[in-house]
Amino acid sequence: MAINTKKFRVREDSHVDLKKWPTRVDPVYESDDDYQKMLKDRVKQLSAQQELLYASSSYALLLIFQAMDAAGKDGVISHVMSGVNPQGCDVTSFKHPSPTEIKHDFLWRTTLPLPERGKIGIFNRSYYEEVLILRVHPDILRAEAIPGAADDKSFWDERYHSIRGLERHLDHNGTRILKFFLHLSKEEQRRRFLARIDDPEKNWKFSEADIQERGYWKDYTKAYEKCLSATSTKHAPWFVVPADDKLNTRLIVSHIVLETLEDLKLKYPESPLERRQELLKLRRRLEREKGK
Repeated sequence: MAINTKKFRVREDSHVDLKKWPTRVDPVYESDDDYQKMLKDRVKQLSAQQELLYASSSYALLLIFQAMDAAGKDGVISHVMSGVNPQGCDVTSFKHPSPTEIKHDFLWRTTLPLPERGKIGIFNRSYYEEVLILRVHPDILRAEAIPGAADDKSFWDERYHSIRGLERHLDHNGTRILKFFLHLSKEEQRRRFLARIDDPEKNWKFSEADIQERGYWKDYTKAYEKCLSATSTKHAPWFVVPADDKLNTRLIVSHIVLETLEDLKLKYPESPLERRQELLKLRRRLEREKGK
């Protein structure tokens, strides 16, 4: 089945109501074997595109993943990017900010890991946490003691403005940005939490804090709706990807990433005449060594 990526893209200046976005769609694969074949093919194509990206060194690609707990961010990253050369790809996971990070502006800690041209950078959570968690838990914002900070519309609008400015700046300097919200239903999260409890090998993935945060489901939904509405732009779009079917999620994400890289029309750099002459000289030297 062909994947129409426009179905998952949030249009700029649109109002996002997540109730109208599905958490499950018809599978793009026909069977588990078909899924494996499709994913293998996508991974192979992504590997080839990543090599072109690295060789041409003209663009960078930043992938941002945000979601409710247990939506499958780690699985998407590990499966979709499994064939990419590690030298050309860096994954950064952002946890609670350190005391030093809190003393800086909210975009500071995510600046250093940004990918250089020729590389793919993956943010497992990102600076968007600062307009999600802090909006759901304003006591954290108050504890940071930022001058003039207040849990009101003007404060959050200013943060959205800062994010859009950063992403516009990155785009102008050769970094293409794709942002994925893995859209999980509350019922599917419940099932996955139960699976983590029942499987001893997955117990480490679950804690009481996960249940506590689940209690803020409606608040997080509203925070995401405001965030997606305010920060999806032409140069840094959000994609709301149905996440109740993990296999489907991986195929949809891989297709969006592959489509974006192919649209760059990357080529291997052409060697100038002097370089070609140098290479031919070195080739003759190697030929003379034959049989020695």
